Amino acid sequence: MSEAVAVAESRDFGRTRRFAKFLRTPSAALLVLTISALFLGIALSAAGWTTGAHWSWAVATIVATVRAVWWVVDAVRGGKVGVDAVAVLALVGTLLVGEYLAGALIATMLATGRALDSAASRRANRDLRALLDRAPRSARRISAAGIETVPIGDVRPGDLLAVGPGETIPVDGEITSPLAVLDESALTGEPLHTRLAEGSRARSGAINAGSAFELRALVTANESTYAGIVRLAKEAGAESAPVVRLADRMAAWFLPLSLGVAGLAWLVTGDPIRAVAVLVVATPCPLLLAVPVAIVSGLSRASRLGVVVRGGGTLERLGHATTLVMDKTGTLTTGHPGDAEVIAAPGHDPGELLRIAASAEQMSPHVIAGAIVREAHKRNLRLSMPAAVDEDHGIGAAATVDGHRITVGALDLPAGAPAWAQAILEQAELDNAAIAWVTIDGSLAGAVLLRDPLRTDAAHTLRRLRSAGLTRMVMLTGDRTAPAEEIGLRLGLDVVRAHQTPADKVAGVREESLHGVTVMVGDGVNDAPALAAADVGVALGARGSTASSEAADIVLTSERIDRLADAMDIARHSRRIALQSATVGMGLSLVAMVFAAFGFLPPAPGALLQEGIDVAVILNSLRAIRGRSRATAAPVPTTTVALLRQFSHEHESLREKLSLLPEAARAISHRSSGALSALLAADTFLVQELLPHEDAEETALYPELAAPLGSGEATTAMSGTHVEMARLARRIHAHRKAAEAAGTIRQSQVDDLVATLYGLHALARLHFAQEEENYFVLALEDEASNA
Repeated sequence: MSEAVAVAESRDFGRTRRFAKFLRTPSAALLVLTISALFLGIALSAAGWTTGAHWSWAVATIVATVRAVWWVVDAVRGGKVGVDAVAVLALVGTLLVGEYLAGALIATMLATGRALDSAASRRANRDLRALLDRAPRSARRISAAGIETVPIGDVRPGDLLAVGPGETIPVDGEITSPLAVLDESALTGEPLHTRLAEGSRARSGAINAGSAFELRALVTANESTYAGIVRLAKEAGAESAPVVRLADRMAAWFLPLSLGVAGLAWLVTGDPIRAVAVLVVATPCPLLLAVPVAIVSGLSRASRLGVVVRGGGTLERLGHATTLVMDKTGTLTTGHPGDAEVIAAPGHDPGELLRIAASAEQMSPHVIAGAIVREAHKRNLRLSMPAAVDEDHGIGAAATVDGHRITVGALDLPAGAPAWAQAILEQAELDNAAIAWVTIDGSLAGAVLLRDPLRTDAAHTLRRLRSAGLTRMVMLTGDRTAPAEEIGLRLGLDVVRAHQTPADKVAGVREESLHGVTVMVGDGVNDAPALAAADVGVALGARGSTASSEAADIVLTSERIDRLADAMDIARHSRRIALQSATVGMGLSLVAMVFAAFGFLPPAPGALLQEGIDVAVILNSLRAIRGRSRATAAPVPTTTVALLRQFSHEHESLREKLSLLPEAARAISHRSSGALSALLAADTFLVQELLPHEDAEETALYPELAAPLGSGEATTAMSGTHVEMARLARRIHAHRKAAEAAGTIRQSQVDDLVATLYGLHALARLHFAQEEENYFVLALEDEASNA
């Protein structure tokens, strides 16, 4: 059986199951009864059994009246105006004046409207309910006795869990198996599977899309990512939306107006049938329910994009937002140390320095230690098992590696520190990098610089948010002024404030809120107060803290901040449809009431007309779940999107290894003993990884971009950069061959090699950024337009 056939059969089965559940609801039972009685009466009337027909229609009317009375009582208990009172009066009126067919039609109309509204609400809530239905309730815990199934509440940090194929990860944990393939689409909205290696953190709520794997629980179920999302989804509803309150106010005056028109028609004409006809066309029970259907449809569609909104009021405020306030770390930057650069002291090899530093850090839980170990694994370095490990939190780790005492961490340089160490300090200050100094047997041997790089999609995200209506961009960060201002300059931010404490951030958010509806985006514990103070607080739930998620009005379940722009579009679209449904439906009902009052619309035809109005507005409200297609410059073929994603992922890997070029340049410049091996490592990277990547872009990707970009000339400048990168790489390779032949790097090669290595490093970084801004963004826009 083909995959397409299997998917189609699965969808058919899902529809059949949903229809079967619908038939078991009270709304469906009332609908079946009223339709049956209506058509039975029609059949009896056609056969000449008028009395039997009247009894059949009267039964339908009486049953619907009883049900409608209950709806009125329930509405009044909830503090709302019972517009179904109009329907009760109309039903009773048809019985009193002998309009039994009209009564049966009204009964059928009410039942159909309720059934449609019930079905529409279920459809609108389906994506929100999917979040709740997927919540895991048990876990497979591995113990000495074997695998046992336990309630999810019994799982404790440190427990080893087994996750079978197709099962949902019960709690946040660390992968202990070599590989885990996860489907995170319900959390992030992204269709592609995620491959996590041993040691990676997995989030609860993701589905195991591969073979069984083991997971070490890091937190309890209540503290896990998915639990916070479920709590937020349970609160999602339309009741707090201003547009829903507007619909309630419209209902408050519609009831007395209907009664007044009906009474006036009876008083002037003396014909009670006209009053009944007015009440028949003034029964907008499903009409006003169409407004919350539109709002909840918007909430559901937003959740499908990975934007879980607390309620309709939040969604509507988001649609009016004009100011965006952001934290820096984890919001505009990746939030974790990377982009590592190894600088070795003269006489030491950078690769060996990284190897022994990573070996010593293997047992440390510190985030810097993890980054150093990951960098060593990326470079395929073989680590040694450390002994006599000692860690001083806040300073660093010490361990014995291959017979040498190694320390890695913070270090206060003495006044007479060597020039190369002073240069590292200056470079770290300029790059806003963290320094992990490495000593061997008490002697300073080098350092590892780690940066928190800017997110590759940051510039595109802010442009997209500006296009969605956010006119003011503010960054509040606890970082120093220089790196904060550099990021502000690169991203075109309107305001940058550094050295901000949590209290400062709250004050900043409140100040911005005085001038317009303000959205605050953050991911850390220190952001929670500011998120609570904002008009709309947005937490990055994909890896943010529990505190920030709890304080937020919206949780982004993916890393895609630009999804906020899509949510803003959804908010405006949902409100527009809600108002359209209410005003058009009310207007049509008022026109029908006038016709009925003048005797042009008898009760039975009026009931049919009102049924059509109610059905139309509810179906119109469901348009909010589809949303509008966002126009793009040109359609991007599926094959091209796949290529863009492929090369974007390759960029992530290659960018982390570009530091081999300045490392080699620095080793050569300092005449380090490891200079030749550093040159070999850099050249191998160029020949085996970077140049094949650029060649593949030139031959496979760029021709595919001609149609979306409008011309093959659009990539000409980038093709020129490919040529220049290849020229510089060949120059470096020629120097390598000459150095290998001589057994050392000659003095005559130093200046040209250093300049070429630094130049290629800068050119490659610029080229990567330009491709990501100009080309790879097409894949993101394609996802947004098809969401």
